Amino acid sequence: MSPRLRVATRGSDLARHQTDAVVARLGLDVDVVVVTTTGDRRTDVPIHTIGGTGVFVKEVQEAVLAGDADFAVHSAKDLPSQTAPGLTLAAVPERGDPRDALVGARLADLAPGARVGTGSVRRRAQLAHARPDLTFGELRGNIATRLAKAVDFDAVVVAAVALERLDLAGSIAERLDVEVLLPQVGQGAIAVECRADDDATRTALATIDDTTAHTAVAAERAFLARLGGGCDLPCGAHATVGPDGIRLEVLLATLDGTRVLRARATGSDPVVVGDTAAHRLLDEQGGRALLEESA
Repeated sequence: MSPRLRVATRGSDLARHQTDAVVARLGLDVDVVVVTTTGDRRTDVPIHTIGGTGVFVKEVQEAVLAGDADFAVHSAKDLPSQTAPGLTLAAVPERGDPRDALVGARLADLAPGARVGTGSVRRRAQLAHARPDLTFGELRGNIATRLAKAVDFDAVVVAAVALERLDLAGSIAERLDVEVLLPQVGQGAIAVECRADDDATRTALATIDDTTAHTAVAAERAFLARLGGGCDLPCGAHATVGPDGIRLEVLLATLDGTRVLRARATGSDPVVVGDTAAHRLLDEQGGRALLEESA
């Protein structure tokens, strides 16, 4: 009899739901290994002050690398642009809605000077660009905590897919179009990692991989990698995959949202498309100068 697989995951309701969904797709008996991450422990400070991307995945990845688990389930948006040495992104199941959602009120219905809750510099910059009159307050915690704190704001911003997966979509006042609020890299997707040398687990996970979702996420992550791990400015990306290939839109903005730069790229190779979009944003739309000004 083959040994039971073990999956590492964070302990939040959303993380557990996503892990259960992956296990159900696999159709195998799997033991769950719950890991507490830096992002889970440090709920008292903004995410970008404690390392930004990666604070919700590092310890989960370490559990796999140490052999305490065979694979890990993450929200793809939490992954750094470069896969950790020794790991491989083995599967990206079918992607959910990548858009951000407002809870409490629609954007057009917010009164001048309305206060919006979000811990994301990406969301804050783009909303400030669309509505310079808005004010913002820091909002962190799991989905239940953020919804409970919504009474302190005129509206809060949450990933639409998170509310859907927790059967809370009824709380959505508006799903914001990507032309208004470009999503975070990988938003709406689930990423499943395992050790690169674990052929048996890689083979099992390949059965739940969605090629379209994986390709879109690969293009977005390639853009982020080309942008550079040291980028502290708000950025976003959204890729779609169709009969004509990959279409990627990317964004870079100042923290206050006074300048928002966008670029697009199309093609068939996700890495080339991501690189091309980054090049256009940095060297043709003025993104490199924006980065230098913020350094």
